Amino acid sequence: MRGGKMFVILFYDFGEKRVSKALKTCRKYLTWVQNSVFEGEITEGNLKKLKHELSMKMDKDVDSLVIYTFANMKYSTREVIGVEKNPQSLFL
Repeated sequence: MRGGKMFVILFYDFGEKRVSKALKTCRKYLTWVQNSVFEGEITEGNLKKLKHELSMKMDKDVDSLVIYTFANMKYSTREVIGVEKNPQSLFL
Protein backbone atom coordinates (compact mmCIF):
# COMPACT_ATOMS: atom_id res chain seq x y z
CA MET A 1 0.00 0.00 0.00
CA ARG A 2 2.98 2.26 0.38
CA GLY A 3 2.60 5.37 -1.76
CA GLY A 4 -0.54 4.20 -3.56
CA LYS A 5 -4.20 4.61 -2.79
CA MET A 6 -6.10 2.39 -0.41
CA PHE A 7 -9.77 2.06 0.40
CA VAL A 8 -10.93 2.94 3.91
CA ILE A 9 -14.12 2.77 5.91
CA LEU A 10 -14.06 5.19 8.83
CA PHE A 11 -16.56 5.77 11.58
CA TYR A 12 -16.43 7.86 14.70
CA ASP A 13 -18.35 8.43 17.89
CA PHE A 14 -17.51 11.92 19.11
CA GLY A 15 -19.18 14.01 21.78
CA GLU A 16 -21.92 16.40 20.66
CA LYS A 17 -19.65 19.47 20.77
CA ARG A 18 -17.06 17.84 18.50
CA VAL A 19 -19.24 15.98 15.97
CA SER A 20 -19.56 18.83 13.47
CA LYS A 21 -15.78 19.39 13.44
CA ALA A 22 -15.19 15.68 12.80
CA LEU A 23 -17.79 15.67 10.00
CA LYS A 24 -16.19 18.67 8.32
CA THR A 25 -12.71 17.11 8.55
CA CYS A 26 -13.78 13.72 7.17
CA ARG A 27 -15.65 15.30 4.25
CA LYS A 28 -12.37 16.84 3.04
CA TYR A 29 -10.94 13.36 2.45
CA LEU A 30 -13.74 10.78 2.15
CA THR A 31 -17.33 10.30 0.99
CA TRP A 32 -20.05 10.58 3.61
CA VAL A 33 -22.14 7.41 3.79
CA GLN A 34 -24.41 8.02 6.79
CA ASN A 35 -24.29 9.81 10.12
CA SER A 36 -20.71 9.26 11.35
CA VAL A 37 -19.63 6.83 8.61
CA PHE A 38 -17.32 7.60 5.67
CA GLU A 39 -15.67 5.57 2.93
CA GLY A 40 -13.43 6.09 -0.05
CA GLU A 41 -10.05 5.89 -1.67
CA ILE A 42 -7.28 7.83 0.02
CA THR A 43 -3.51 8.04 -0.21
CA GLU A 44 -1.34 6.95 2.69
CA GLY A 45 -0.26 10.58 3.20
CA ASN A 46 -3.80 11.91 3.30
CA LEU A 47 -4.89 9.14 5.67
CA LYS A 48 -2.07 10.16 8.00
CA LYS A 49 -3.24 13.81 7.78
CA LEU A 50 -6.86 12.82 8.39
CA LYS A 51 -5.96 10.75 11.46
CA HIS A 52 -3.85 13.60 12.83
CA GLU A 53 -6.59 16.21 12.26
CA LEU A 54 -9.22 14.01 13.90
CA SER A 55 -7.00 13.12 16.85
CA MET A 56 -6.51 16.85 17.49
CA LYS A 57 -10.30 17.39 17.58
CA MET A 58 -11.25 14.41 19.73
CA ASP A 59 -11.31 13.87 23.47
CA LYS A 60 -9.51 10.53 23.74
CA ASP A 61 -11.13 9.81 27.09
CA VAL A 62 -14.67 9.69 25.65
CA ASP A 63 -14.51 9.77 21.82
CA SER A 64 -13.63 6.90 19.49
CA LEU A 65 -12.47 6.56 15.91
CA VAL A 66 -12.40 3.29 13.94
CA ILE A 67 -10.73 2.94 10.53
CA TYR A 68 -10.75 -0.19 8.36
CA THR A 69 -8.08 -0.14 5.65
CA PHE A 70 -8.12 -2.30 2.51
CA ALA A 71 -5.45 -2.62 -0.18
CA ASN A 72 -8.28 -2.79 -2.72
CA MET A 73 -11.94 -3.74 -2.99
CA LYS A 74 -11.42 -6.81 -5.21
CA TYR A 75 -12.92 -9.27 -2.71
CA SER A 76 -15.51 -6.94 -1.24
CA THR A 77 -19.20 -6.36 -1.77
CA ARG A 78 -21.36 -3.55 -0.44
CA GLU A 79 -25.04 -4.00 0.34
CA VAL A 80 -27.42 -1.32 1.51
CA ILE A 81 -30.77 -2.32 2.95
CA GLY A 82 -33.23 0.52 3.40
CA VAL A 83 -32.45 4.13 2.56
CA GLU A 84 -29.04 4.82 1.06
CA LYS A 85 -28.12 8.17 2.58
CA ASN A 86 -25.54 9.09 -0.05
CA PRO A 87 -26.08 7.07 -3.26
CA GLN A 88 -22.90 8.40 -4.89
CA SER A 89 -20.50 5.47 -4.51
CA LEU A 90 -16.79 5.18 -5.25
CA PHE A 91 -17.03 1.48 -6.14
CA LEU A 92 -16.13 0.85 -9.75
